[in-house]
Amino acid sequence: MEYQGYENILIKREGRILRLTLNRPERLNAVTPAMHAEITRIFREVKNDPETDVITLTGAGRAFCAGADLKEPLPDRATMDRVFAEAREILVNLLEIDKPIISGVNGAATGLGATLALFADVVIASDRARIGDTHVKVGLAAGDGGCVIYPLLVGVNKAKELLMTGDILDAEEAWAVGLVNHVVPHDDLDRAVMEMADKLASGHGMAIRATKRSVNLYLRWMLNQVFDTSCVLEYQCADRMMTALEGK
Repeated sequence: MEYQGYENILIKREGRILRLTLNRPERLNAVTPAMHAEITRIFREVKNDPETDVITLTGAGRAFCAGADLKEPLPDRATMDRVFAEAREILVNLLEIDKPIISGVNGAATGLGATLALFADVVIASDRARIGDTHVKVGLAAGDGGCVIYPLLVGVNKAKELLMTGDILDAEEAWAVGLVNHVVPHDDLDRAVMEMADKLASGHGMAIRATKRSVNLYLRWMLNQVFDTSCVLEYQCADRMMTALEGK
């Protein structure tokens, strides 16, 4: 299967392992509306890729993904509506991919970046990684997935603390509370990710995929219960901010 037309995601195939790299290193892989559309599309295409057994996801340069690119001009209303509509599709696509996904968190993973990292099946962090859902720090509700995944990984009260403060955890702190599976020295990150990818790719594929699909029922249930409300609340925060700016 060929992947074409991507400007912000590097795609490389190693055997039956598909390696995805978010690729705006000059902006810490922060997400523009155009990149958001590519993230939506790549997971839709990967879901239907018969040549792939395992997916890895990381970022180019010093960061995994610094969330939305706040230095970009504010989007118009139509673009904002599209991005919010895509937000659900990104998570649904991630959860419907039955192939194992491994995130290699090589640096900062904040906002949407944290969501993308934590919705993987196995999260391996560099000792330089920093992870946090920082929506509240820019006046937004944690609407793109944090309210779904954090309570499942760290418990409800710890999730509320992290989401309401927007605190960013270093790699060891993230491991201690259960956000990540493993922490490795930075220079060993790619090796550790590929060792896990090879282990899963060489396993019993049908059994591994069926197991993932079963466990993901918990995530799908939580997504269906929580996401639409959290996304609407984030949209309301964004809409209020835009209305205030338009009135100036």
